[in-house]
Amino acid sequence: MSTYTQVFTVDNILDARYKIQTLENEGIAKENIFVLTHNEKRTEYISKHTDGNQISVAEEGIFTAIANFFRSEGDGLRAKLRAMGVSPEHAEILESDMDLGKIVVLAWSGKTYDDHNYDQEVAYYPPENYKSMV
Repeated sequence: MSTYTQVFTVDNILDARYKIQTLENEGIAKENIFVLTHNEKRTEYISKHTDGNQISVAEEGIFTAIANFFRSEGDGLRAKLRAMGVSPEHAEILESDMDLGKIVVLAWSGKTYDDHNYDQEVAYYPPENYKSMV
């Protein structure tokens, strides 16, 4: 398990597979590596073909999962990211990146967060996308 969460945006399934393999080689447990896209079927496909996991109720928490049934797709994606420790501002940027077809690969620290808290130690890659956020 990583001691901090790392969030990557990649362009395609090959990049996602490479990033997941790299994280595993660095000692990140397979069960703590997740993929997320703006389309549920695409997320399922990428998860199946890269050995990345999908964010489930176990990671996002039961209340977030239930609330996501009533949210728009974008709001649900941001809520999933928030539950994994991503700040509201970064969740917004990541959701916009997913709108453009990017894939989010997340190496999770294992701690679940609620709507009012986030992990201030999250590392975002590529960092140049997030310089204005620091």
